Amino acid sequence: MKNELKCNGELITINNHNIHIYRTGNKSNQTLIFMSGSGTVSPVYDFKILYSKLAKNFRIIVIEKFGYGYSDIFDCDCNIDTIVKLEKEILDILGEKIPYFLVPHSMSGLEAIRWKQLYPEQVKGIIGLDMATPLSYKNWTNKVIESKIKMMQNFRKFKIQNIPFVYPINKKGLSKEEIKQLKLLIKRNAFNDCYINEAKILLKNVEVVENNGEIKCPTLLFSSNGKQTMKNWVSSQKEFAKTMNAELICFDCGHYIHYYKSEEISKKIIEFVNEL
Repeated sequence: MKNELKCNGELITINNHNIHIYRTGNKSNQTLIFMSGSGTVSPVYDFKILYSKLAKNFRIIVIEKFGYGYSDIFDCDCNIDTIVKLEKEILDILGEKIPYFLVPHSMSGLEAIRWKQLYPEQVKGIIGLDMATPLSYKNWTNKVIESKIKMMQNFRKFKIQNIPFVYPINKKGLSKEEIKQLKLLIKRNAFNDCYINEAKILLKNVEVVENNGEIKCPTLLFSSNGKQTMKNWVSSQKEFAKTMNAELICFDCGHYIHYYKSEEISKKIIEFVNEL
């Protein structure tokens, strides 16, 4: 399988491991950093349906963390500060100009908030794609986490990958070769140690973000109907929007909202950035 994998971006060696970064669009334009949710096996293909509609207007960067996409899989440190500092370091090495608009999906919303807390001058705005916040996890316990980890370990043990809403394959906007690559990455990446390590430290990461104060920056939020996430999902989106004085656009669709509403989302992002 290793010889069949052909990344469409660039591999950056950092701490003796390779991390995959995809970049497109004019460097002189405003930069959008796409940040994937937990367990998204290939962010570079997952987000393509959306960023392909934005590449003419923006500099697009997709960061595939360790364990994601074409990046290395190993027993990595998933402390949220370590992750954010690594992402910042990579963009510094590549010479990307600041500030950025962060575009997090799902759990990476925590990383986006933490990035603003740690490096406020680097973040011009946040565009949330059904992004998580500390409020999203207020009802989670260690018992819930342990249950989810056990489930992932069992799925990996029995090589169960075809699970609705866990590893969806969005074929829209992908070539035959890209679909082939995505399927190979599902086989390679599904339920790997990096995802399990993220789950183990999730509540500690939530606590770090929660304890370091509110952030302020231009924010645009898109929300799903919450049916594929958790009961308090939509209410937590509304509460975060209120805190950020942000516009919240709710769609009656699944958690991977960029699959279903890429046209509407892309137009609104262009409008949002242009008005700043």
